[in-house]
Amino acid sequence: MSEHDRRQPPATPDAPHDTTPLTASVTASAATPVTDSDVPSESSEKALVDCPSVSSDPSAAFDALYGAHAGPLVRQALLLTGRARLARRAVERAFQTAWQRWPEVVADPDPVGWVRAAAYEYALAPWRRLFPGLRPAERPGPGTPAPPPAAPEDHALLTAVLALPVPYRRALLLHDGVGLGLHETAAEVEASTPAATGRLTHARECLAERLPELGLKGLPPDRQGAVLHARLGALAALRPVVVPPAREVRTGAERRARLTTRTGFGAAGLLAVAALAVSLGTPDGYRPPPRRPAVAAPSAAPGPAAAPPAAQQADRPRQQHHRKGGHLARRHRALLNGARLTPDAR
Repeated sequence: MSEHDRRQPPATPDAPHDTTPLTASVTASAATPVTDSDVPSESSEKALVDCPSVSSDPSAAFDALYGAHAGPLVRQALLLTGRARLARRAVERAFQTAWQRWPEVVADPDPVGWVRAAAYEYALAPWRRLFPGLRPAERPGPGTPAPPPAAPEDHALLTAVLALPVPYRRALLLHDGVGLGLHETAAEVEASTPAATGRLTHARECLAERLPELGLKGLPPDRQGAVLHARLGALAALRPVVVPPAREVRTGAERRARLTTRTGFGAAGLLAVAALAVSLGTPDGYRPPPRRPAVAAPSAAPGPAAAPPAAQQADRPRQQHHRKGGHLARRHRALLNGARLTPDAR
């Protein structure tokens, strides 16, 4: 992909679902065409947060941010994971974390990017991909309408997207689905711009090989991005999305914060009680009994004989001399008495 091709804006299709399924817009005039420019434009979410009448009230600012972007973020997470329940839970948990850290979020240049990154990290956690056979069946909730049956080409596209490696899938969704520039995509996936470009290129090549009916082969990169943007937007628009009210999300965030605080205090209290019990259970004058010396067990395997002590080695010539002298004395007495010598005396 050349520098010229990467900087050319893709042609925006005329379908009405090109910007709303995966990105939010406040009014029809605020929906700007998705470009591949590396300079981000002022978005509607930043205008909502910067409005003085809204930013003066944190709850109103959070509700405005949530109401404008919760639905599109759920659709993005659905394309990212293929699991509707996980997508809703990831977006709800991301907004709860944003409310708990609202001063940091409102000071961020891109509050929507902050929430989106948190939702993606929650949805793409490595342990959520373990044991796919044990996942519960995806059934619509009581307030969620059942999705319509997907067309074969839409099902094939979703299957091909989900078959991509996670880094490729995320770069493809951010660039071709959401419409971020290469620099913005690289910053959100925490990679360099050449690395993000390589992931995007390989993802498009994989889709072109798996789905020849998309017609991606032989197209310039800007046209590939336009085709994928239209197809991903149409795929996301097929799934109905029902999100809980913003007040309920804020209440859940505050409940989670209280529970986390109580859990921390409870764990610290248990550790303090355990340490106090150990210190009170040992009397002051207690002394442990003396340890008996360990007796070395005899070795079962025969080994070389131990060397005699130095004193025994020094007394050995003297003992030999005494034995020799006693033998001569007995032989001399036997000759004097005329007795027959015993074999020992000889």
